[in-house]
Amino acid sequence: MCAGVSLFPFMNAAIKYLALHYPVAQIVWARFTGHLIVMILVFAPHYGRALIATRRPLVQLGRSLLMLVSNLVFVTAIGRVPLATASAIGFTAPLLVTALSVPLLHESVGIRRWSAVIVGFGGTLLVIRPGSGFADPAVLLLLVSACAYALYQIATRWVSAYDSAATGIVFSALMGSAAMSLAMPFIFVMPRSALDFALFGGIGMLGGAGHYLIIRAFQLGPAAVMAPLGYVELVGTATLGYLIFGNFPDALTWAGAAIIIASGLYIAVREHRLRRR
Repeated sequence: MCAGVSLFPFMNAAIKYLALHYPVAQIVWARFTGHLIVMILVFAPHYGRALIATRRPLVQLGRSLLMLVSNLVFVTAIGRVPLATASAIGFTAPLLVTALSVPLLHESVGIRRWSAVIVGFGGTLLVIRPGSGFADPAVLLLLVSACAYALYQIATRWVSAYDSAATGIVFSALMGSAAMSLAMPFIFVMPRSALDFALFGGIGMLGGAGHYLIIRAFQLGPAAVMAPLGYVELVGTATLGYLIFGNFPDALTWAGAAIIIASGLYIAVREHRLRRR
């Protein structure tokens, strides 16, 4: 799990760097196409054609579209927002999943988890500070990205009863790769240096490898043990944000992130205990 999570700060740092010089669609294309290639190389030898055989094609395509929207909005915003801030707001996705699982999946959420959701969103307000008039409205785009990703996770939870995890992870990159490939002839900008070439190639491989390692971790260990390790990403993201871009979170951002993380951890542990019962 740590290996998978540790890849995402590097991927996000590369995306932020590329977003300063290249079209958003080109970055998203590289992200999804590399992801798709890695997943096909990993799973195709075992699954063959069954890898893209789905019993719920519309749901899988909807998941893929939600993933595309989340990434498009995220890449648009991350060029203007410190990496650690973007990471902290991204951690609201598990809170949104808990809240949205009630109307969409008809799950029962008790007062304890609802309280954790409310407290977690209080931490989000510390990070974005709406009373300050939003230092940069791009933080709102990050909330939109988190919402789209939460809906993607809910769709994943629902469709997992019908399709394999391998099929799901291939479809998650399919729409983004296909749609952005159509745009490439019109917006493609040739990378300016060997470093930029490497970064474009790396973001897809890092994303695909990271997702694969996380899936393997959840297959091998309890979710309540694995989920807290995901928050290690914030440390790596804050470090890279400072070393590469000179951005370091202020005290309120750290406080808000701590509240969001604590709420997410409580929900993960609580759900694990309820499933065991």
